[in-house]
Amino acid sequence: MSAPLRTGARFVTLEGGEGAGKSTVLAALRGAFEDAGIDAVYTREPGGTPLAEQIRGLMLDTHHEPAAPETELLLAFAARAQHVRATIAPALARGRWVISDRFTDASYAYQGAGRGLDLHFIAELERRVVGLRPALTLLLDVPVDVGLARARGRGAADRIESERNDFFERVRHAYRERAAAEPERFAVIDAGQPAEAVAQQAVARLRALIARTPAAGAQA
Repeated sequence: MSAPLRTGARFVTLEGGEGAGKSTVLAALRGAFEDAGIDAVYTREPGGTPLAEQIRGLMLDTHHEPAAPETELLLAFAARAQHVRATIAPALARGRWVISDRFTDASYAYQGAGRGLDLHFIAELERRVVGLRPALTLLLDVPVDVGLARARGRGAADRIESERNDFFERVRHAYRERAAAEPERFAVIDAGQPAEAVAQQAVARLRALIARTPAAGAQA
C-alpha cells in the first residue's frame, strides 16, 4: 500500500471554477509575501515546468482530437508528477513557500465530478504519483454563470472553458463538497464579492498560516 499524503507546511494552492479571479488573488498573495520579506515560488497547473507546460498545451488545445476523460486525467497527473518532483518538492525542501494556481483538488473537481471518473482511482493516483497536499487551499467560489461570463470575456476559450454550464456546475459542487469535508485545509471565499474584498480575505488567511508555521529551516 502506498504511503499516506504528506502535507507541505509552506504549500498553498488556489482553486475555483472558471473566472473565479485566481490571477487577482495570486497578485495579492505575492504582495503579502513581499511585505513579509518572503521570497516565494509561484507556479501553476497544469504546468510549472517546461515539460509540464507542454502537457498543458495538449490538454487545453482546441485543435486536436477530443481527449477521452481518462486521457485528460492521466495527462493531468503526468504533468503534476513532473511539477511536484521538479518544482514544488525541491522548493519546500529548501524551506521556501510555494503558491500554486490549482493542484490535485482540480482533478477531483474537473475530471472526477466534471467528467464522471472514479474518485477512488483519482485518490490512488494522488497517493502513488503525487504524495503531497497543501497546508492551505483557498477556494474562490463563484456562481457558474458569473464566472463563465468573466472567463469568456477574456477572449477565445480553451478546450475546458468551452464546456457546457452543467459541467461547471458539477465542478463547483465537487469543490464545495471537498471544502466541507476538509475545513481545516480549505478556506472558502465568496468570489462574487468585489475583487478587493476577495483579495483581502485571501491575504488574511495566508498571513494566519505564516504566523503559525515554523520558521524556515524546519521541515516543510
